[in-house]
Amino acid sequence: MARWGGTEVDPSEADELYPPIEPYASGMLEVGDGNLVYWEACGNPAGKPALVVHGGPGSGCGPRARRYFDPERYRVILFDQRGCGRSTPHASDPATDLRHNTTHHLIADMERLREHLGVTDWLLYGGSWGSTLILAYAQAHPERVTEAVIASVTTTRRSEIDWLYRGVGQLFPEAWHAFREGAPEGTEPAGPTTAPTGLVTAYARLLESPDPAVRERATAAWCAWEDAVLSLEAGPGPAPYSGRPDRDQRAMVRICAHYFSHGAWLRENQLIDEAHRLAGIPAVLVHGRFDLGSPLTTAWELDRAWPEAELTVIDGAGHLGGPATRRAVLAALDGFAG
Repeated sequence: MARWGGTEVDPSEADELYPPIEPYASGMLEVGDGNLVYWEACGNPAGKPALVVHGGPGSGCGPRARRYFDPERYRVILFDQRGCGRSTPHASDPATDLRHNTTHHLIADMERLREHLGVTDWLLYGGSWGSTLILAYAQAHPERVTEAVIASVTTTRRSEIDWLYRGVGQLFPEAWHAFREGAPEGTEPAGPTTAPTGLVTAYARLLESPDPAVRERATAAWCAWEDAVLSLEAGPGPAPYSGRPDRDQRAMVRICAHYFSHGAWLRENQLIDEAHRLAGIPAVLVHGRFDLGSPLTTAWELDRAWPEAELTVIDGAGHLGGPATRRAVLAALDGFAG
């Protein structure tokens, strides 16, 4: 769930992705509540509009995502969601108030950005938390979405949060024990679908502590747990979480805990139950069979509820994907380019 950040391209991707490109336009959009959202546009200004919806929540967008799009055929728009990346105020600052940082605020921000850029409708692309935000936006504004390409599908149900921060601990008991010890006041959930886990809520409180040492320990423990869940698929190089710059770690973990302790302000099973609102929107869903952070069940249920969606299961892939995942996403975006 808390994945798909702005990591750079590894050498094995060089021959598959489109060449690096730089934005032809960028800016800071005022979205209310004192927030400024960073945006950029790349590729062909007259091309098919596509919006990249990054993961996390709170990871920020990065240059890697630009390279999934044919720059001759797409007008690629990227943005940093509230509180992260180049958007301000930044959640790494404990003084930044997160009360106005919710799923519904982000949906409104996307609409403001669309109107600001003069876009009538657009393709949406993203993964992990980005898939939750894509689905929530598309169900709120289906007339604004032409197609969707979604990898590592999540809907941020409380049952999914419970799995990621408790259930999968059955596979990593030593790492989960350390994570559990990092927030000793956390309590076990009453049930997998009744409330977010007490442990996540406890971490959310710790990350709002006035004591910087408390916040630092909680951030480190959260990152260590997330890295453990990805440990079977992460390659060489910096760890997916703890390898990020300190400022980005603090913002992402704080935003993640804030969102997940509130169940993303979505009714349980809302995005599956409301999938009928997506009728007429073609989509490609790409999911790794061995995704430990976001089990395949969610993608399978969404595919069954969304007739226009086509699910591609990548055997052997996990949450971070790999060459086969990359090729499936590229093929989908090329196919929708027109």
